Amino acid sequence: MHRRSLLRKALLVGAVLAVSTIPALAQDDPLKIGFVYVGPVGDHGWTYRHDIGRQAIEEALGEAVSTTFVESVPEGADAERVIRKLASEGHGLIFTTSFGFMNPTVKVAREFPDVKFEHATGYKQADNLSTYSARFYEGRAVIGTMAGMMTKSNVVGYVASFPIPEVVRGINAFTIAMRKVNPEAETKVVWVNSWYDPGKEADAARALIDQGADIITQHTDSPAPLQVAEERGIVGFGQASDMAAFAEKAQLTSIIDDWNDYYVERAQAVIDGSWESQDVWMGIDSGMVGFADYSEAVPNDVKEAAEVIKAGIVEGSMHPFQGPINDQSGEEIVAEGEMVDDQTLLGMNYYVEGVQGELPK
Repeated sequence: MHRRSLLRKALLVGAVLAVSTIPALAQDDPLKIGFVYVGPVGDHGWTYRHDIGRQAIEEALGEAVSTTFVESVPEGADAERVIRKLASEGHGLIFTTSFGFMNPTVKVAREFPDVKFEHATGYKQADNLSTYSARFYEGRAVIGTMAGMMTKSNVVGYVASFPIPEVVRGINAFTIAMRKVNPEAETKVVWVNSWYDPGKEADAARALIDQGADIITQHTDSPAPLQVAEERGIVGFGQASDMAAFAEKAQLTSIIDDWNDYYVERAQAVIDGSWESQDVWMGIDSGMVGFADYSEAVPNDVKEAAEVIKAGIVEGSMHPFQGPINDQSGEEIVAEGEMVDDQTLLGMNYYVEGVQGELPK
């Protein structure tokens, strides 16, 4: 009780508080907001789009906020050190933007109960820790439909990062949609065990093309797979942002992660004093999952089919994981008309029928 009393007095006079709290702010002081990125802001994918969201906060809230970021932070001890430093420097709101930052964020959040934390793609919450993510798998269903209609070799290559449920879910959603329009098509996956490594991503794309893939998609952050596709005269899909500037002839469209509205809303909530811990998972209907313009290489019937899938997802008449769905061995795991629930999606650890190879453990 004595410590809380001292804290209230310190807030009134604007003194610097103990390590477990943030410095008191005068009424006109801006809210300090920190971002922790797993990749460089110039990756033109995942981290780039989060940084666009950070800039959206500055544009929308102006002098009411002050933002900083730390890029290329490895998942693990380095992340914990960076998060703690931001909290101790007076940041009142901290966004940690990679799945592997989850446990470090939880640990630091316990130490700084007056700081608000937002963790992307995680599942652990606390009174001062929210989680948020996008239903990227909805976008995969759209581009999977396109791939199934456009592949001539019936082999589509998928450059994947880490075998976590988020990535596996995307591979499966893509493959299910692809095989609904083309039952002969198959997905070949190469894991690079990195979110951002242009060299490994490029090598993976080359290997997939050498194995017969005539379309490349990815769940990694650089434009390297698309650039290889363009060099080899095939097409593909961008990841997280519009990558057409790097492979104008190759990109058919791209799934775009749009964090802008969410980031502005959460920053404003801290300023207003209305921020509460929550767990949100938004999709195409919210605008958090968007798409780049179709290229001229996309036939009209493919565009129309993609738009039907988008509309069906938004209105609820179509679900990317609606049965019948078979596992990789061909055994039915979801009956016709049934849908996979969110809890199962969040822990997905198996391949569906049509994905080649073994899922790494």
